[in-house]
Amino acid sequence: MNLNQQIEHWLGERFTAFSRSDRPFVTLSYAQSWDGSITLRSGKSLALSGEQSTSLTHQLRSLHTGILVGIGTVLSDNPRLNVRLWTGPDPQPVVLDAHLRLPADARLCQLPDKRCWVLTSSDAAAPRDAALEIIRLPGDSEGRVCLHEALRELKQRGINSLMVEGGARVISAFLSHKLVDAIVITVAPRLAGGYKAVTDLGVETLVELPEILPWFSGRLGNDLIMWGDVRYQTP
Repeated sequence: MNLNQQIEHWLGERFTAFSRSDRPFVTLSYAQSWDGSITLRSGKSLALSGEQSTSLTHQLRSLHTGILVGIGTVLSDNPRLNVRLWTGPDPQPVVLDAHLRLPADARLCQLPDKRCWVLTSSDAAAPRDAALEIIRLPGDSEGRVCLHEALRELKQRGINSLMVEGGARVISAFLSHKLVDAIVITVAPRLAGGYKAVTDLGVETLVELPEILPWFSGRLGNDLIMWGDVRYQTP
């Protein structure tokens, strides 16, 4: 099997073995530079993936029933979150947007065949003439959407597998809440000196750190692809 087939087979086995009924299987996927950066120091996002690894990202999207990003990613990248460079179905797009800042002219508000789901803890009105479904959920003490409630709601709506693409706050939040089951990282051969994908996980000792075992790696074009199961220390 080539690398794309290996990852698809590996994920398929994980989907089948996943037995939790309260939330979807969560795959974390993003691209970073060799020094771990996902943006420049200015905050500008980076299109780091090569052609083949970008196709892999679209393949991964097609394998999941849902795809989630934070509002920061929408505001900086204006993504479509669909499948264009691979043959397969589009996942349901989901945006974490606690304060309902999603602009009406965002690409995700104008999808021809899907209504983007927006998870929010705000009572504000949705943008007019936008193809959105607003899902209001409880917020935490800082007004952020409760991830456990968000995943429970997505599961009830038929999302059995969820791909999380970013940004850094969302990536770190899912990891710190121990909600990531698998991870696929693209490492591009560049040095950016920017901001990292994983920031504060709220851990203080080595044994508390999430562990990736077993892990695998391969090369697509000039990029290194690493993937594996995410494990957490049982308290």
